[in-house]
Amino acid sequence: MTQDEIIQFAAGLPGTVVVTASEETGAPEPAWGDTFISYDPRGDAPADRFLPFATIVTKDYDGFDTASDLDRPGVFRLNLAVGRRRFEELIGHSPAAHADHRAGIDFTVTDRVLPHPVYAAQGWVCVLNPGEATSSLARTLLEEARARAARRLDRARPGPA
Repeated sequence: MTQDEIIQFAAGLPGTVVVTASEETGAPEPAWGDTFISYDPRGDAPADRFLPFATIVTKDYDGFDTASDLDRPGVFRLNLAVGRRRFEELIGHSPAAHADHRAGIDFTVTDRVLPHPVYAAQGWVCVLNPGEATSSLARTLLEEARARAARRLDRARPGPA
């Protein structure tokens, strides 16, 4: 899957908003080129509560997020908020236990579901360059993450969506 294919798929999910950060979107310059996928069926989520359920990151963030070595040519990372239960199904341990397993993980491997190198403890997983082994699962995880975000938002704000 290319970044564009992921963006097109995500944009087709009901109530989903996809924003690629740029100067025009008002995003901070370090985020330019990264894509944020959120659930906002009404289009009225306040900017300070913009919580994506998935992102596509295209570069390392020095001093913060470099484990995936995203500065390699053509490498990007799809990140997904899957929650504790699904994280454990996919990764084999709970998000809370991630610190005990982190040392044995190669976060630079492509086309494999991995714990997110920074947000695993919050139930996030990632895939670098989803390909033959993971593209179908990546689509499923995007659908699941969107449904999870919808349930959370619908519980938080009553009324028609």
